[in-house]
Amino acid sequence: MAHDIVFFLAADDETAVATRLRGPGEAFESVTCHFIEPDSAIAEWDMYFQKPSAEAPPVDQLLGWAWPEWVTAPLNDGVEVFALPKRLTRELANASSAELEELAGRWTTRLRAEDGDDMTDDDLLAVLQGIACLAASAVNAGGCLYSWSF
Repeated sequence: MAHDIVFFLAADDETAVATRLRGPGEAFESVTCHFIEPDSAIAEWDMYFQKPSAEAPPVDQLLGWAWPEWVTAPLNDGVEVFALPKRLTRELANASSAELEELAGRWTTRLRAEDGDDMTDDDLLAVLQGIACLAASAVNAGGCLYSWSF
């Protein structure tokens, strides 16, 4: 489980790769959260928009979903930088409040089942709402969404 996760807006993969050593920092619009796995979150969000349901997906279905791609190969330091799929970025940018609430509920249910008392204490709806705002900026400005985690 990643300790610190930053979802951020960048112009392109090259710019995102440059964040690898120190994180995105204040130079990038971002949303921070803690103690989640960004790759499984991204896959779950993508699955939600392709197959909407208030129910959390079975683990085998989630594991079989297309997972985000690294923009830089992971090393032994635990740092990962993923690109969110462009399709997901568009879906998040256009998501209604009701869709974000349903997705947050589903995501919370899955994390609680997997992590129990060790689940993040972040407000997952607020995290999703912030990421949706970043997605709207990405769609309007032609940028991309990424996650950096340690």
